[in-house]
Amino acid sequence: MTIVILSVLVVLAAMGCGCVVWAARGGPRWTRGVASATLAAGELARGVSRSSRRRDGGGGGDDGGDGGQ
Repeated sequence: MTIVILSVLVVLAAMGCGCVVWAARGGPRWTRGVASATLAAGELARGVSRSSRRRDGGGGGDDGGDGGQ
């Protein structure tokens, strides 16, 4: 069931990206709506990612170590 849900999400994301490109090239009005929704969802996801990194105490990936050498 998880595979089906993830597959649907990937297909929706790909279709949203396609609408962003199509709307940038002057597509129909509905593509501009879908493109706006896709871009808004991306900004929302980016904001959630940033806030969760701040809450976790960083998230830069470089801990200042020597890489185990």
